[in-house]
Amino acid sequence: MIRRASLVLVGALMGATAMSVIYTAVIPAQAAGGSTYKELSIFGDVFERVRAQYVTPPDEEKLVENAINGMLTSLDPHSSYMNSKDAEDMRSQTKGEFGGLGIEVTMENEMVKVITPIDDTPAARAGVLAGDFISEIEGQPVRGLKLEDAVEKMRGAVNTPIKLTVLRQGADKPIEITVVRDIIAVRAVKSRVEGDVGYLRVISFTEKTFDDLQKAIEKIKKDVPADKLKGYVLDLRLNPGGLLDQAINVSDAFLDRGEVVSTRGRNADETRRFNATPGDLTDGKPVIVLVNGGSASASEIVAGALQDLHRATVVGTRSFGKGSVQTIIPLGENGALRLTTALYYTPSGKSIQGTGIQPDIKVDQPLPPELQGRVRAEGESSLPGHITGQSETQEGSGSVAYVPPEAKDDIQLNYALDLLRGNKTDPSFPASPEKAAAVTK
Repeated sequence: MIRRASLVLVGALMGATAMSVIYTAVIPAQAAGGSTYKELSIFGDVFERVRAQYVTPPDEEKLVENAINGMLTSLDPHSSYMNSKDAEDMRSQTKGEFGGLGIEVTMENEMVKVITPIDDTPAARAGVLAGDFISEIEGQPVRGLKLEDAVEKMRGAVNTPIKLTVLRQGADKPIEITVVRDIIAVRAVKSRVEGDVGYLRVISFTEKTFDDLQKAIEKIKKDVPADKLKGYVLDLRLNPGGLLDQAINVSDAFLDRGEVVSTRGRNADETRRFNATPGDLTDGKPVIVLVNGGSASASEIVAGALQDLHRATVVGTRSFGKGSVQTIIPLGENGALRLTTALYYTPSGKSIQGTGIQPDIKVDQPLPPELQGRVRAEGESSLPGHITGQSETQEGSGSVAYVPPEAKDDIQLNYALDLLRGNKTDPSFPASPEKAAAVTK
């Protein structure tokens, strides 16, 4: 689970879950040796003893689920068993839509603060406003809950109502608002024009990501004449990852050729290589990629591909360093097994497992006084039981994952804008297409 600090968190939309780089596959199991089955018979004996003799009757389903998870978590932090509910949540997240309210939230003063209600969603229609504080959910105080727990309470089945108690500036008493949950389609990409620069923020890699990115680029091209457009900022900060095929497609959007990524499993014949196709959606305009300690897995694939192929300059701080691929294997009763089956490698053949993407230009984003001492740099290398990367050093991976809520305070973004506009210079910018050609030969 990736922990990241941000004053802006899409809590009620995506939850606080870090999604793995995944692809769906069903792989036949191979028979284990005789000694293994003897050990499994011991497990059966222990289970029966616990079931029959434990001081209070245990939940047998939970016993089995916890035993399975114990086995998987002993492998690495990203392999796990998902029961039917967890598997359904995962499918909803990768589709980019689920039953919810449609609000972006954060935690402030031990209450859920609404950053903004999304247009034409249940929350907006019910009268929830930006700046509202949610103090109670279904009559239960929010105080004392973690943000992810409060978010989970607000999510639910479509067409079911939920009662929120809201504290609003200027109101003389709490306001009770009933919201009827509906399908919330989460935008995977947010975009805007920063004067003469196109800004693209990829929030996560769901089934909608490439389509959203394509539409965003087309809109920027319409808004800014080609001769005026200085380039693009691709913001991958706080992006926890998502679908492998979407990471490949997003990389391909900026490339004409070259290997995007390769995945290598236990056996040599399991190696897979994915290449870019002709057609750069940005017409070769300069690109700067922003990363920080919250950029993981799929976002690192994109940053690594564009960096290695010299299509973009990477600015920010070292990324999380999750270089493993999880296969989702469907199981009975709609559960699923999430199993680490491969590591991925950037075009230059480098694994970033436990090391992360080192930016071409390191630019720190200082924490505000209220967060200093409360937020620490974490990465894959700090996770207990992580797979040790081939190039991992004591320095490890990761960095502080913080993005200011206001663009004017965003040092990393403004540094990128200055580079694109020529107000700052650096030998690493612009990236060299000639070097990219050399890499792909």
